[in-house]
Formats: sequence, structure tokens, C-alpha cells
Amino acid sequence: MPAGREVATLSLPDGEPAVPEPVGPRTAALAVQGVVKRYGPVTAVDGVSFAVRRGEIFGLLGPNGAGKTTLIRMLTTLTRPTAGELFVGGESVSKNPVAVKKLIGVVPQVNNLERELTGRENLVLHALLHRMPRGDRERRIPELLEYVGLAHRADDRVQDYSGGMARRLLIARALMHRPPILFLDEPTVGLDPQTRRKIWDLIQVMNRDGVTVFLTTHYIEEAESLCHRVGIIDHGKLIALGTPRELKERLGAFCVEFFVGEGTRRVFFPTRQDAKAYASTLTGDITIRRTNLEDVFVELTGREIRGG
Repeated sequence: MPAGREVATLSLPDGEPAVPEPVGPRTAALAVQGVVKRYGPVTAVDGVSFAVRRGEIFGLLGPNGAGKTTLIRMLTTLTRPTAGELFVGGESVSKNPVAVKKLIGVVPQVNNLERELTGRENLVLHALLHRMPRGDRERRIPELLEYVGLAHRADDRVQDYSGGMARRLLIARALMHRPPILFLDEPTVGLDPQTRRKIWDLIQVMNRDGVTVFLTTHYIEEAESLCHRVGIIDHGKLIALGTPRELKERLGAFCVEFFVGEGTRRVFFPTRQDAKAYASTLTGDITIRRTNLEDVFVELTGREIRGG
């Protein structure tokens, strides 16, 4: 699919699409228009265009080094693009970075909490940096600690937190000043499966509470479980954009997987009946399964997503 083509279909919880609605740089939660980022001879982001609607969970899926974090850094004012324009909440990132910062919360991939401070003290520090009135922050902090399930550990130092607890505190900190748009860069990297699913639950609750969520991930299941729409990025280029269901159905809803020679071959079909008919002509160990987003990625790029 050509980079920059707009797909305005929001997937509902039952998997059926909502009525398409127009989206542009001034009405979207965020918009990326022809963005390029070069570091010397290396092009990290190469002419990427897409938009995210307000109230959407949008996932940017791709392997490590694909350009995901670079895009987040540009959208959150930390890095300037070499070319192109970015808008967040209708504000130009290059022209109004201060206005953009008020609209966003950021959960970085790396834990940058103050380890010597308690969970509560980390939130107080963030509130002070955002010049929140004392009464507002004193109401907001216990509310958020309860929200992320850390009320019972609020006065413990962060150095004594588990990885999952620290990730939840990062989310609470990002929500402290009530931003309508939240960026999460690889929010569950390095977490065990049980903790990862707790973070998924929290992301869905935040979205139901009205927060637009933009997340990057290289976990296929994460993108399929959480995201209304997904963009797939590889070597700095946006190579596909749509709902998880749309992307899989373009390839074929069902996959016949079998071993040939020295490798596994996958053939895709629109229906299970078609897949079964084809499988009946084969011999050996044959699997019929539903297509997943990794299949889409492999077919588009010729390689598998593997996190480092």
C-alpha cells in the first residue's frame, strides 16, 4: 500500500468498522505529512504520512530500528524532522512546541523515573514541572495511584519497584497533567506475559476514558489486541495502514502452512473452505489457521518481526 494513503475506518470492539469520518491535520489527534528524518547518511524515517483520529488507539508496528522511536521523538518535540510537517492536537509541532507539550503525555521506552524518590514524589515532581496548582495535584496524585494500582506502594522508593510497577508509574506520571493524547514507546518491552496483559488492560481503560493512544510495538499480539488501526513501518517507510482486520483480509483471512524442501511455505485464501480445498491437495504436515499481522509483515517485507 502506498505510504500516505489515508484509511479512515475505526474498528469497533466487535470487529465491525465504524462509519468512516474525514480526518485532517487540524481535526486529527495527530498528523504526519511527508516526514523525513536523516542522521548524516542514514535515513531513519523516509517520507512517512498518516493521521490518527481523536479517541483512537493507533499502533505503529515494526522491528527494532524501523523508525518507530524516531517518529515518537519528532511528534513529542524532542527531535526536529529533516523535512515534512507534524501536527498534534491541531497544533504544528515545529511552530508551537510549547502548546503541543501541554497536549501530550509520554511514556518512554527507557525507565527515566527518579529511583531515589517514592512513587508519590515522582508524581509531585512532574506536577511541579507542569506548574499544576497545589490543590489540583493533591487531588490528582491519589486518584492516579489508585487508577494504576499503586496506591499501596505510593510511599515506597521506585528502586524497590518491579518492572511492571515502574511501567505503571510511568503511565500515571504521563497522565498527571490530564493530556488528551498519550504516547507509549514499546510500553510492555521486557515485561512478563501476565504483567504485559495488565498494561494492555490499563491502556484500554485510558482509551475508554477519552485518551487518544499512540503506541509503538514489535509485539504482533499487542497490536492485534489493542489497536483500532495499525501502521506497519520498515526501514523508515510506512508500508501498510489499516485496521488489523483489513490488513489481514487484504492478504487472505486464512493461511495454509506447510513444509517444502528446507522451509515453510504459506498460502493465503479468503475463506476457510478455500483453504481446506487447497490443503486437501497436499501431503505431509499441514496447518490451517487464521492469518495474523506477522503474516502481513512477512509478505510485505520478506522477513519476520523479531524483537531484540
